[in-house]
Amino acid sequence: MSAEAPDSLDGPVEAPSVAFRRVTKRYPGADEPALAELELEVPGGEICVFVGPSGSGKTTAMRMVNRMVEITEGDILVGSTSVRQRSPAQLRREMGYVIQQIGLFPHRTVADNIATVPRLLGWDRKRVEARVEELLELVRIDPALRDRYPAQLSGGQQQRVGVARALAANPGVMLMDEPFGAVDPSNRERLQNEFLRLQAEVRKTILFVTHDIDEAIKMGDRIAILREGGRLAQYATPAELLMAPADDFVEDFVGADRALKRLALMRVSDIDLWEAPLAHVGQATSEARAKLPEAEVPYVLVIDAERRPLGWLSDDDLLAETVPAKPGTSPDPVLELDDVMRDALSDLLQAETRYAPVVDSEGLIAGVLSVEIISEFLTSPEALTEERPAAERPLG
Repeated sequence: MSAEAPDSLDGPVEAPSVAFRRVTKRYPGADEPALAELELEVPGGEICVFVGPSGSGKTTAMRMVNRMVEITEGDILVGSTSVRQRSPAQLRREMGYVIQQIGLFPHRTVADNIATVPRLLGWDRKRVEARVEELLELVRIDPALRDRYPAQLSGGQQQRVGVARALAANPGVMLMDEPFGAVDPSNRERLQNEFLRLQAEVRKTILFVTHDIDEAIKMGDRIAILREGGRLAQYATPAELLMAPADDFVEDFVGADRALKRLALMRVSDIDLWEAPLAHVGQATSEARAKLPEAEVPYVLVIDAERRPLGWLSDDDLLAETVPAKPGTSPDPVLELDDVMRDALSDLLQAETRYAPVVDSEGLIAGVLSVEIISEFLTSPEALTEERPAAERPLG
């Protein structure tokens, strides 16, 4: 399986699958393997996050892909080719690599750091310069910084340069070892969001290591949870991991707020909304009352001529002859289709209401979200399967 990255200066590049075939790593003198019979496949163009406690073998698993650590038993296939058939030097030039310490060459400029691998591959000067310019724009580094040295950059800027360097030769596979771990929390979130934006454009196959389950859920299309002793506890999408943990170890590792984490992966537009009975200002309330018995929502929502919500009719409003211009109950909170579902639920609970009108990008009524809808979704089979790719999920 492979996914094709978009055209760049160097043409489209296939993002190959990466398959672990009963991979074991034993270090000399160790009683237990660092990694035991790991079996999983990462589809081309997806992000697989390895997460687990210290000593679970997550970094070992990633480093065997480019043979920084040698396999004891089993095999790893990149596309259809075994890594054993390629030299470590070849693999490392063909794969991007980003680490927590960033690893920029301190005495080389930003441009020279990015150009490292293309120059090793023998690219001519014009092609290298064009690629550097393209990548500075892609990772949103001011071109004016190209001649500065790493020590003259902020931590976030250095990490962007590290990502640009890893992308320089347009690799199909990228290895990322706790890439945002050394950055402060606010910059970390910004870098995570920027990287997901980048992945939406370049669609690489990415093996990503972290110790943070929240980062894994945010960044991963699939997550491999490893337990101590290097054994795979569960390999699944974030939705499946959150809603159907394989055992007590996974459930404890993921945390008690699994349902809220699941809601953070989706937008209001991802769920089937209810329809409220609608009424216009000046309309006979008898017409509005007649809609209530068959309605999904037991309250009448007043909208203007352009279908913007004005408020809910109160019991007193319904006793009047016509629908008032100012309904007795505010429409707030008014949600948007693009809102993160977790935030929408928070708004409902904070307002102490069961129902909220949802509007589209123009502010026009699109449906109604209820606490019941969210509850039903979380207990449905769809909660396990309906999921966006990591690069298309809400950023937060």
